[in-house]
Amino acid sequence: MFTGIIEAVGSIVAMESKGSDVSVRVRSGKLDLRDVKLGDSIATNGVCLTVVQLPGDGYIADVSGETIARTGFADYQAGQRVNLEKALMPTSRLGGHLVSGHVDGVGKIVAVKPLGRAIEYWVEAPRELARYIAEKGSITVDGISLTVNSVEGARFRLTIVPHTSGETTVGEWKVGSRVNLEVDVIARYLERLVLGDKAADMAPASGVTMAMLAENGFMR
Repeated sequence: MFTGIIEAVGSIVAMESKGSDVSVRVRSGKLDLRDVKLGDSIATNGVCLTVVQLPGDGYIADVSGETIARTGFADYQAGQRVNLEKALMPTSRLGGHLVSGHVDGVGKIVAVKPLGRAIEYWVEAPRELARYIAEKGSITVDGISLTVNSVEGARFRLTIVPHTSGETTVGEWKVGSRVNLEVDVIARYLERLVLGDKAADMAPASGVTMAMLAENGFMR
């Protein structure tokens, strides 16, 4: 688990094809790796990766074909800057929200607007994720725990303060940039709980509907 509070910005040094998988070497910048050992997890632009080698200036991890298909790793090349966070420890402060590092989909920056010293971003999420995104709720974007300030359909608005821009890759976002999205894990589990016994019979694309909520007494 992670918190979405970025510890450092690193960069991808190399991506080597290994059949249907890819081996990724990341230079970790100021991230302290002294307590990292083989098998540990590091969120890399919001993607939970397992450390398989520690060459000294960073780490090497294997990225599965499933991960490549579902995240921005499909577009990454050597030189790509990435947000880094080590796995949460029991004694850590939970400064953001609970993040699993399992990306739900890739969104797109559709508008950028200065707002005083801050910057406002509008992000378009895949339609199937829209139901999990709520005003003043939490969402993880490229590994960063952020607050959703408003929602319009599948689009949501973020207001990024200067500190966040300076300590992450947010400053590189522009209209058209693709970003990894992970919705609040509580929302995902809540949906399955509302389905109850019917969850076992649902098709993969199905979910909670207005009719189902009414049928189970959640609406009048």
